[in-house]
Amino acid sequence: LFFLAEYANILLMNTLSCILFLSPPTTTWFSLNLMMKTCTLSLAFLWIRASYPRFRYDQLMHLTWKTFLPLTLAIYLMALATPLATITTPPFSTQ
Repeated sequence: LFFLAEYANILLMNTLSCILFLSPPTTTWFSLNLMMKTCTLSLAFLWIRASYPRFRYDQLMHLTWKTFLPLTLAIYLMALATPLATITTPPFSTQ
């Protein structure tokens, strides 16, 4: 029953993604077009999910704490520091 809910969720999310992002407003073959796009997205989603290895919980925590968190903090710091560092350069200076 868990797997049925998981695959139903995949189909539902891919259908909503197709409706929101990939469908034209009105077409004559809307249902066929929607089914084909949903099947294509679902196949791509399942293919990508099956291609990559699954991480153990401890590996995932190590990846997030040691890689993603410092990278995110560095990006935030750079986004805050760049305007402050370039405020005195000629195109932006008020003098």
